[in-house]
Parts: sequence; structure tokens; C-alpha cells
Amino acid sequence: MSRFLLLLLLGTPLFSDLLDINASITGSTYFTEKNYAKALPLLQQEVAKGLKPSMYQLGYMYQHGLGVPQDYHKAATLFQRAASDFEYTLAVPNSKDIVKASFAQRLSSQLDPSTNKSGDAFALSKLDTDTPEAKGLLTAFLSDGFFGLKPYKTNYILPLAYAGNKYPHISSNTHYSNYTLQDAQEYGVYDSNIEVEFELSLRKPLTYNLFGLNESINVAYTQKVWWQLYSLSAPFRETNYAPEIFIVIPTSRGIDNRSGLKALKVGYIHESNGQEGYRSRSWNRLYFSGMWQWKNLLLATRVWYRIPENKKYEGYYIGKPNPKTGLYEPNYSGDDNPHIEEYLGFGDIRINYLYKKHQFGALLRYNFGSGGTHRGAMDIHWSYPFLHSKNTFWYVKLFNGYAESLIDYDQSVTKASFGFSFSRALF
Repeated sequence: MSRFLLLLLLGTPLFSDLLDINASITGSTYFTEKNYAKALPLLQQEVAKGLKPSMYQLGYMYQHGLGVPQDYHKAATLFQRAASDFEYTLAVPNSKDIVKASFAQRLSSQLDPSTNKSGDAFALSKLDTDTPEAKGLLTAFLSDGFFGLKPYKTNYILPLAYAGNKYPHISSNTHYSNYTLQDAQEYGVYDSNIEVEFELSLRKPLTYNLFGLNESINVAYTQKVWWQLYSLSAPFRETNYAPEIFIVIPTSRGIDNRSGLKALKVGYIHESNGQEGYRSRSWNRLYFSGMWQWKNLLLATRVWYRIPENKKYEGYYIGKPNPKTGLYEPNYSGDDNPHIEEYLGFGDIRINYLYKKHQFGALLRYNFGSGGTHRGAMDIHWSYPFLHSKNTFWYVKLFNGYAESLIDYDQSVTKASFGFSFSRALF
């Protein structure tokens, strides 16, 4: 009789649920003890039974690679299944159970790169992957890097960038040598010394070891923007675009050990601001760079050769207007930046020093008296993780000298900027 009652009780939904709960507690116990090897088979069984807490815990293991190969797509799928009733919960390894996440916990979790990747995977998990073609395409999206893109130079946004002087408006119709008092009154200066500055810089590896030298060929794109957000109409004061292609060739072990020279870099870079008339700025360079490291000190030395261009402002140079139009034409094809080497020189040096979680860096340029006048520039910056984040940093930058941007390459600027960076460049 007692055996019959036991079998009857086992068959009731209530008792079955109690067994499920007990099994979930057992899986959770191993999970919270960080014994992921024992937790895995139990959690898998519980997930098959549809227990949502187990889905969160198993998803957390896949998200962070705890006892299983890291798989953001599986993690996202599990989170999606567990959240089907729209209840937001969070798996906490040091807790004995699944607890509802506070806003502070959710905010803190946003600073974990794996959270961002899981978010992407969660969004993509909404799409159907029933065919091998669709599954292969979506798996490529979840691979490291978006379309294979990697950070190149430092990516940052500086909401507070304060210059010692207000920036002048530069007309696209009148060359600075012909500026009159009326021009100055008409175009004047921008409203504010404070602006927003940001930089986006990405690279795409194209080949690796194509020539048997362990070399890599890359394309890259960098865009810098100076935004007069605090002015009346909030215009973009200047935007610089810099696509480039380069090859990085690592040095031999012997050279590395003797000198610290890690690699050589050869490339071509075009830089312009996309403007017209006398606001147009563009130039092309070939460059050669060496990348060095001595423990926490990293150094990149670069020299460049400017590809020559024909003179553009013919009227300005020969003292006469264009004989065809009778005007001082600003839109000739040719040199947008006369004598730019006299302000930027023929190379630069980048220095970075790592101290614990701090990074101290500097960019140095000098023209060595080119054109009869000594000019240069110095950019000093510091970064430190923001709230222990792995990919967001406090970022402070101090600049003094020429060629902060192309539009005013021949004007000296002193500027202090504060904000955040989202990647760190070593060379």
C-alpha cells in the first residue's frame, strides 16, 4: 500500500514540481560553489525540463566560458528562453539563488564586454537559423570584431575640450592672404572656446603571412571631428578623414632581443577635410615606422614623404588672377596645404607608458626649422578604466602647437580636453 501511494504521489504534478525545484537547488548549489563541472550536467537536465533559473545559470556559464567553451550565441538563446515571461533576473555566482537584478547591478553589467557581445547575440538569436547558410552568416557576425574590424588609434569622445582662443571662421571663397576687414567682420570667430571632440579609428586585416614573413596587410580609417556643440547653431567646425593602407612586418627574434624593435610598418595615408574652395585641405603621404618596446614603455617612430602636388592657388603665387576666368580660383586641383611640412615637419614620435591600470602617452612633432621657422606640437594624454570597465576609460588630453586639425594647420593652438576613450592604442 505504501509503495502504491508513493508511486501515485510521484505521478502528481505537485510532487513532480517539487522534485524539479530540488534538482534546481542542487544545480544552483554547485553553480554558486563555482564547481561548474558538476553543475553542467545537472543544469542541462533542468533546462530540458524548462526550469528558467537553470537557463539563466547555464547561459551565464556559456557567456563567461565557465566549465564550457565560451559561446555567446548559446548564452543569448538561453537568456531569451528564460526571459520569455519578461521577468528580468540575473545569475549571481556568489549567491545561493537567482536574484532579481537591481538597476545598479544591471548598470554595472553593461561595462562587461561579454555583456555587450551577449546583447548582440541575443538580438541575432531572434532571427531564424534553420538553414546552414543562415547559421553560417550569423555566426560570422558573432565572431570577434564587427565585420572583422578592430580598433586602430584611440577611439574617444571628449565632451569638454577647452581652447585658449576662439577659433576663426575660414571662408571657402576668400583666401587668407586676401582677407579684408569686411571679411573678418562677416565671418568672425566661433561663439565658444569649448567644443566637443571625438575620434573614430578602425582597421581591417586583409592578409596574414602572404609573403612568408608573418606580415599582415591592413586597411584603416580614422575620422576626427571638432563639434561646436556649445555655439548657437552647434556646427561641426572641422572634420578630418584619413583612410590608409599599411603592412606590418615583425622583426627577427635576434633583432627584437638586442634592440627591442618589434616590427616595421610601411604605409600610404590620404588625409582631407572634405571641404571646397579655400576651406579645402588634403594631402597624401608615404610613411615608414618602427615599433619598439622595453617592458612597459612603447615607442613608435615615424617618418613620411609627402607626395608632391601642383600649386593650386595660382593667383596667389604669381600675383595674377586666372587668365581663363579673371578670378583667383579656389577650386583648382592641386596643393590644398602650401608649406604644410613647415608646420608638421617630416615625422612624429609616439610614446606610451603602462603603469598598473594607467596609460600615459605623448605625441611629439617638430619641423627642425623647415622654412626658416621652428615649429612643433605636443599631445599628452592619460587614461584609466572607468568603473573597472575593460573597454571604457577616463581620458584626458593636453595639446599645444600646430596642426591640431587640417583647417588650421598653420595656427598654434593650446587646448585641454576631458572625456572617455573606448580603446587604447599602444603604437
